[in-house]
Amino acid sequence: MILRCGTRTLDLSYPNVMGILNVTPDSFSDGGRFNSLDTGLQQAEQMLKDGAHIIDVGGESTRPGAEPVSVQEELDRVIPIVEKIASNLDVAISVDTSTPQVIEAAAKAGAHMLNDVRALQREGALEAAAETDLPVCLMHMQGQPESMQNNPNYQQVADDVYVFLAQRIQKCSQAGIDVGRLLVDPGFGFGKTLEHNLKLLAKLDNLKTLGVPVLVGMSRKSMIGAILQDVDSQGVSLDRPVDQRIDGSVAAAVIAASKGAHIVRVHDVKQTADAMKVVAAVKQVDRNN
Repeated sequence: MILRCGTRTLDLSYPNVMGILNVTPDSFSDGGRFNSLDTGLQQAEQMLKDGAHIIDVGGESTRPGAEPVSVQEELDRVIPIVEKIASNLDVAISVDTSTPQVIEAAAKAGAHMLNDVRALQREGALEAAAETDLPVCLMHMQGQPESMQNNPNYQQVADDVYVFLAQRIQKCSQAGIDVGRLLVDPGFGFGKTLEHNLKLLAKLDNLKTLGVPVLVGMSRKSMIGAILQDVDSQGVSLDRPVDQRIDGSVAAAVIAASKGAHIVRVHDVKQTADAMKVVAAVKQVDRNN
């Protein structure tokens, strides 16, 4: 499966690694670490060396409880680093945004792909994305980041997410976006409990019938921390800290890729890229037999 991304192409016949580059002061895992042009470019370069196929640049934190940022602030954070990466590195650039003005500016700055946690539901986003002719990842989220974890509720989470994504694919098609440009993301951790997340992962291969590539992001998220809970000296269960979730995150990425995910979005690129090579080797044997 080949995904055309502006001037580039991605071969999705094996699992691709998308490295996360947050140029924000408040992201849950690495907020503030890479929000200068120099540190952002250095991190992108390191992720490329470590095996990333795509660098995903985000200028608005969407962690639970996060507050929205202004359009101008998001533009000021995102566009300079997209231009910097595009002019210095040979790598596909994705921009993690829901904002029409950022979508338009990012495409002009050299981005190759759009990644929207709101599935192009902000006013004007659908039209802006259609104009760019770039591929777009549509993610499921129940509610908004500032309140999505208050009380997430579903009839059947895997079915509900599937129906939502199918509807958004249809909306995009009606707006003139070719289905061959679309990807979907079930939105692990976005308005979901641990049980919801685990059910989605267990049934991830159901998304294959949507007929578009699947992207997943579970890296270092609270679901991993909850699964890896430790018990302290007083017998209290504590979620594993963010910086100690690498092994669990890689395990989740392996499961997702084995169930058909084409792109895994991660913080820990080297470890995940190594794991994806193993998954790809097994998949190749399966295809040949």
